[in-house]
Amino acid sequence: MIWNERIECATRDEMRIIQSERLSETVKRIYHSVPYYRKKMQDAGLTPNDIEDIDDLRKLPFTTKIDLRDNYPFGLFTVPMSEIVRLHASSGTTGKPTVVGYTRKDIQMWAEVVTRSLCMAGVHRNDIVQIAYGYGLFTGGLGLHYGTENLGASVIPISGGNTTKQIQLMEDFGSSVLCCTPSYALNIAEVIKEMKVDISKLKLRVGIFGAEPWSEAMRKEIESKLKIKAIDIYGLSEIVGPGVSCECEEQCGMHINEDHFLPEVIDPETLEPVAPGEIGELVFSTITKEGLPLLRYRTRDLTRLHYEECACGRTLVRMEKCKGRSDDMLIIRGVNVFPSQIETVLLNMSEVEPHYLIIIDREGTLDTMSLMVEVQEQFFSDEIRKLQELRIKITKQLESVLGISVNVKLVEPKTIERTAGKAKRVIDNRSI
Repeated sequence: MIWNERIECATRDEMRIIQSERLSETVKRIYHSVPYYRKKMQDAGLTPNDIEDIDDLRKLPFTTKIDLRDNYPFGLFTVPMSEIVRLHASSGTTGKPTVVGYTRKDIQMWAEVVTRSLCMAGVHRNDIVQIAYGYGLFTGGLGLHYGTENLGASVIPISGGNTTKQIQLMEDFGSSVLCCTPSYALNIAEVIKEMKVDISKLKLRVGIFGAEPWSEAMRKEIESKLKIKAIDIYGLSEIVGPGVSCECEEQCGMHINEDHFLPEVIDPETLEPVAPGEIGELVFSTITKEGLPLLRYRTRDLTRLHYEECACGRTLVRMEKCKGRSDDMLIIRGVNVFPSQIETVLLNMSEVEPHYLIIIDREGTLDTMSLMVEVQEQFFSDEIRKLQELRIKITKQLESVLGISVNVKLVEPKTIERTAGKAKRVIDNRSI
């Protein structure tokens, strides 16, 4: 089902007209409402009259998370606090979170784009949707909640954690859709097996997973263990939260709700647009938000865009699953390493569990990378020689893919900490 056919199936020319009108209006509102943005535009020699359509987007300065922190908490809001009905915030590495304010209209728009996303995933009003994302300042839980209610489906707002309770409600309430992080979905599958629950008797058929990077190999793992179709959803709190984009049932890229979130892909070094179809850093301009509109916000996520019509009938541009982040990329002895590369190697090996921890250290002037990997119980209890053979196998495969040596340590099942939220995959001791 397509929720908003007029928008989701618009021609490129029709979408361009919508985007240009909304961009022009947003720039005028920001310029006259936010002194910080006005100064940035003036420093660039720009006035709102210079932005007439989306071709003029490149003239505008970029916005980064630093801009949000420099204007903490409400300095970039374009409306008075009397019009802000909701505040969310994401955790910050500098001690201050990035704060997002929503007007009533923003909340309605958010519900709309999440509803579209649910329909893309194949969810309908007869579904029972179990939301195991965290509620509170994190945008995941409430974002999916409002969109599900807007669709007319039933919500179980259980939030994250309490895994045995999650599984009990799946059995008792007949949950057909699960929303959580992909790492937590695997944790749920693990506990289902431990509880000896018959997976075939659960009514789960769709999972909508996001909030952390995950590979195609992890998708296959989740689909195999939970017997569902695993759909990728993308969002970030600065832009709106979940619902910025989502896969359809074709699973060939996430459709961006580009009538609200105007995407670009740039080279993170030169800041120039990349050629069509090339990988670069994803940049968004919000063109309908009232509380906190952002111009050319650098997400740091690396992806590429596809503009051809999807087999589902939607014409909304699609973004590929993010390859990694330009700022999360690990540089080890001059080599660029993404955790997703390591995850793909591990999930192609049947002897290990999909739980791992990367540890980066510096010995003198040399960077070292260690990897803790959980081994499946039947293999861990086997003879030492076979464990050693497995460790060598993983080490060689990683070196082949990454181009650097990795110190692999095999550990027992359940050694690595589980979380209901984003999995902690990397400990970088070089910054300590």
